[in-house]
Amino acid sequence: MLVESPPEQRAGTAPAPPKRRAVRAFGLVLSVVILVLVALASIAIGAKELSLAQVWHGLFEDAGTYGDVVVAERLSRTVLGLLAGAALGLAGAVLQALTRNPLADPGLLGINAGASAAVVTAITYFGVTSLTGYVWFAFLGAAAVGALVWFLGGSRGATPVRLALAGTAISAALYGYLQAVMIMDEAALGKMRFWTVGSLSSATDATIEQVLPFLLAGFVLALALARPLNAMSMGDDTARALGANLNRTRALSMLAATVLCGAATAACGPIVFVGLMVPHVVRSFTGPDLRWILPYAAVLSPVLLLGADVIGRMVARPAELQVGIVTAVLGGPVFIFLVRRRRTAQL
Repeated sequence: MLVESPPEQRAGTAPAPPKRRAVRAFGLVLSVVILVLVALASIAIGAKELSLAQVWHGLFEDAGTYGDVVVAERLSRTVLGLLAGAALGLAGAVLQALTRNPLADPGLLGINAGASAAVVTAITYFGVTSLTGYVWFAFLGAAAVGALVWFLGGSRGATPVRLALAGTAISAALYGYLQAVMIMDEAALGKMRFWTVGSLSSATDATIEQVLPFLLAGFVLALALARPLNAMSMGDDTARALGANLNRTRALSMLAATVLCGAATAACGPIVFVGLMVPHVVRSFTGPDLRWILPYAAVLSPVLLLGADVIGRMVARPAELQVGIVTAVLGGPVFIFLVRRRRTAQL
């Protein structure tokens, strides 16, 4: 008599003990509380400090005072940081699972390079000067590169190594093109210098409305891929035995990462290390189960992004450091630490 295996085992993960599940759930709730506090700090802290009472009044009472106006301006910035951070974290977690490389990030498949190259082209050859125009060109560039990487990686016969190699090669070519255009065109250099750093300071309601449908679709798709990606983490043969459709899972993973990273990059510019650091750190205390990694990454990545944005506003008053600079400064040492720890573990 055949006995059907539990769903958790068919998905490629053994069920966690109830106590461990409770600890993970409590940690996720605590992470949400931390995110709310960081979001409030993002609204309150800036060139002009606001009290919690002013923040509350600006959010829930009739606007009219100077503080209310400031809250309204910073709210768009904070909401965009929440959405973009969650998108980058989910994209990083999906790509790390897809490539089976815990040090992978959204830039590995050339998505950031595609968005940047498209914006440079729009500025130089089409005269685009508005942030709205940047959003659409950046998203189209990211989508085009995602499709090209999938094709060069073998499409239905794609493997993690081939996808990573195709993404690396395309990134190198596109960044060479980007640098050549910017050197030859001073106007493009001036306009691109701010966007390529990565910033939340240009956030508007219109920008959020444009990228929100793509982000929501990416969120749903990424979270739905947790089980099949869990099965793939055990190897192709085991995943097939568990009933996973490898080609479909890889294609949908590429699509989810492209939509998420493309939309976030289009709205904020290329922001590095968020999609690398957070999923990698989360995995250290959740284990390899993507059903926990993805929700944690979606919550803690905005904590990092908004926290870096707040630091950038505090250290350079009355001016500010763009969030992309702060995440790079914070991420560099952390990345070196992660690589050294991984190397030591392998030895």
